[in-house]
Amino acid sequence: MSETILELNGLCIGYNRAKILNNINFNAGRAEIVSILGPNGSGKTTLLKTIAGAIDPMGGKILLQDRNTQDIPLKDLSRKMAVVMQFEQAAHMTVEEYVMMGRLPFFKSFQFFETQKDRDMVDKYLELTDTLGLKDLPFNQISGGERQLVSIARALVQEPMLLLLDEPTSHLDIGHQKQILDLIHTLKEHLNISVVIVLHDLNLASEYSDTLVMIDAESRTVFAQGTSEKVMTKEIIQQVYHTDVLMMKHPITDRPAVFLSRQKKRIDKNQG
Repeated sequence: MSETILELNGLCIGYNRAKILNNINFNAGRAEIVSILGPNGSGKTTLLKTIAGAIDPMGGKILLQDRNTQDIPLKDLSRKMAVVMQFEQAAHMTVEEYVMMGRLPFFKSFQFFETQKDRDMVDKYLELTDTLGLKDLPFNQISGGERQLVSIARALVQEPMLLLLDEPTSHLDIGHQKQILDLIHTLKEHLNISVVIVLHDLNLASEYSDTLVMIDAESRTVFAQGTSEKVMTKEIIQQVYHTDVLMMKHPITDRPAVFLSRQKKRIDKNQG
């Protein structure tokens, strides 16, 4: 059994005393990809922000290697956990300067300039994400797919054991979706990084994840969790998403895949 990196125990989250999710429990092991799924408005991004420390939990615990994250100094936490949210912005910065921001947790007191090691780390992860050729370009002038890859590079220069990603494939074409998810799988396999990722696409989650965590918008808690075979069932998906689906298996990996069942809606031509 792999080492537990992240553990959520009875986590309750929300804003201004308004509870959004209640009694969330799941783990992420070493070099494990955990995908958080659920309908729009079910609290997936808020959950990720709470894990990242941007929002204080209303109850329960978030443990990183058995240590409560609220007891870990921010600088130390930034060396262990990195986050990539949607719609990252970096006005008037080059790609290289943007990625270098990820090295700030390693700067010493009164250190105002990066070291050669910092520069080497930036080049290393720009190369790993196939974005080294973009280093001198303005961050806000590169494409959406390139921006996601560069944002992942910035997270990786923090040398984290845990990477949090909020819908990294959103608004991207299938080529960039595959490139990003293949990269995430490489991080797991070769760098032993644990990944918690929010995804909307159930089929991508099924193919690339070790564990799925399905959030239910009505009960506001975990409805199902486990392997794709356990979670990606017709009954669970129809109950959580309130729509008819068809289930098949991927022809190569044999993992479950979901398809929509088109329904024709009749219009009364005599009406009105």
